[in-house]
Amino acid sequence: HEAPRFRSPVGAPRGAKRPSSRGCSGPPVDAARPDLFVAAVGADSPQKHQIDPALFARATVVVDLLEQCAESGDLHHALAAGAAAASQRFAAEGEIEVAFAPRDDTEKVVIELIRSARKSLEVQAYAFTSRSIADALVAAQRRGVHVEVLADAQMNRRGKGNAIGRLLAAGVPVAFETRYNAAHNKVIIVDAEGPRCALLTGSYNFTWSANNRNAENLLIVREHCELARAYRANWLRHRKEATRVSTLPWRGD
Repeated sequence: HEAPRFRSPVGAPRGAKRPSSRGCSGPPVDAARPDLFVAAVGADSPQKHQIDPALFARATVVVDLLEQCAESGDLHHALAAGAAAASQRFAAEGEIEVAFAPRDDTEKVVIELIRSARKSLEVQAYAFTSRSIADALVAAQRRGVHVEVLADAQMNRRGKGNAIGRLLAAGVPVAFETRYNAAHNKVIIVDAEGPRCALLTGSYNFTWSANNRNAENLLIVREHCELARAYRANWLRHRKEATRVSTLPWRGD
C-alpha cells in the first residue's frame, strides 16, 4: 500500500493508526507499516540518525525548517545517500497572472509589477539589457523601496550592452553570481513579508529580445506570501555567495 500523503504536520497524526515515538538510542528504524507516522526529532546535529535513509524514498516528509534539516539529522543522511530530494510544496493560494512573449507586452507587465512594490524588491537576472526595467527599479528605490539585484557575472560583466550600469549609477545594490556555470534564474520578489506580496518567474529575460523576438513565458503569483518568502530565502542564499559590484566592466576583482 502507498503511504498516506500529508500536506502539513497537523494532518499527519490523523492519518496514522499508531504514531511512533522513539529516542536517539538504538539502531535506525529500517522497516515501517504503510500507515505509520513517525515523529523524528533530531535535526540539531549531523550525527543524529534514527531512520534508515531508504525509508525516505517511500515516505512523505514534513519539516519546519528545510534548510536546517537538509544539513543535520535524518533528512541530511537521506539526501547524502540519494534516497530523497529536498523540495517544497505549498497549498494553492492567491492569484496567478500569465503573459507570453512576443504576443503580450511582457515588459509592461514586469514594469507594472515593479511599480506595485511598497517595501522590497529582490531580483535575480540572467541577461539584463532592458533600460525600461532598470529605470523602473531605480524609480522604486527613489520612492523608498529596498531594491537589490543579483545577476549572472558572465552575461553582465561588460561595460556596454547591458542595463546593470544604470542600476549602479543610481546606487542600486548589485552583486554578480560566479559560483555557477550560469545563474539562470529570472525572478522578481515583491514585498515578501506582505500583505500584497508577489512573485515573478518564468523564462523571460529582462531584455529587448525577450519582449520582441523570443518565445517566452512569464508567471506572476500574487498574495501567496509563503511562496514569496521561500523564493526570498533562496535569493538570500545566492546573495551570500555572490560578489558585490561597484563599477563596470567587471573583471572579477
